Amino acid sequence: MSDLIQDVFERMKQEARKVIVGQEELFELVVVGFFSGGHVLLEGVPGTAKTLLAKTLAMVVSGKFSRVQFTPDLMPSDIVGTSVYDLATHQFNLKRGPVFTNVLLADEINRAPAKTQSALLECMEERQVSIDGVRHELAAPFMVLATQNPVEYEGTYPLPEAQLDRFLFKLRVDYPGHEVEQQILINYHNGFDASQLADAGVEGVIDKDLLQQCQAAIQAVTVEESIFNYIVSIAEASRSSDDLVLGGSPRASISLLLASKTYAAMQGRDYVLPDDVKRLAPHVYRHRVLLKPEAEIEGLSADDVIERLLAEVEIPR
Repeated sequence: MSDLIQDVFERMKQEARKVIVGQEELFELVVVGFFSGGHVLLEGVPGTAKTLLAKTLAMVVSGKFSRVQFTPDLMPSDIVGTSVYDLATHQFNLKRGPVFTNVLLADEINRAPAKTQSALLECMEERQVSIDGVRHELAAPFMVLATQNPVEYEGTYPLPEAQLDRFLFKLRVDYPGHEVEQQILINYHNGFDASQLADAGVEGVIDKDLLQQCQAAIQAVTVEESIFNYIVSIAEASRSSDDLVLGGSPRASISLLLASKTYAAMQGRDYVLPDDVKRLAPHVYRHRVLLKPEAEIEGLSADDVIERLLAEVEIPR
């Protein structure tokens, strides 16, 4: 069954390469998030193809795509929707917001105030929204790809820890290398237009039945007791670290387990290796840990501390 997911992932990569140059590792991690049923926070400066990545993912999974530009005046109803009174029928009808989709791009999520950011919490965790006391189920699959700018903090509202913990991964989107950026220029010179992805010939790879088969295969991936112990030991090390005020929660351990099983299946294996856990741990933890002021003064980053923790925790043999 794991061969099925590996084959599906290879086909997804082939379709994505029609429009995305480079960013292979980033796309792979986003797909891990998709198959794991998680949400992903993308941190990078503008112009590094974050929107293109989200649109491409929606196309290859045959899903609906929506985008919300977060601004200081954005209201919760602008995201989840609202009830509108119909004079003809004398009834309230639901005007669905952009969360009723499969892949939601929450662009510059930290530019909206906390009340609006929190409107996404129920959507991300419960896969539903409550409008005027009535629950409405969201489409399946549902994934939030949120972006934030790591440089410009003026006019932003830092995401609360409760919302950050809802993201499976926080991924850093770096500038492309010289050859990759040159190829991007060549593609645009030859007529590529990121706003016209339909013309690029990207085809959907997954339907609902195939997605259910993939999820069943991921669920069947074997996890030895030593792997469970390794994941918990990483969490405990983060909680007792002298450099951290806040370590990883049990949700962090669950996220690391699910992501590791998905990653193993995408590699064609039906069992998790310690290397799977170690590779994914920084992406699971970097937004969940909180550094002490002394550590920040020393110039340490979350990634530095996580790397140190992983070096200290004994790897199962």
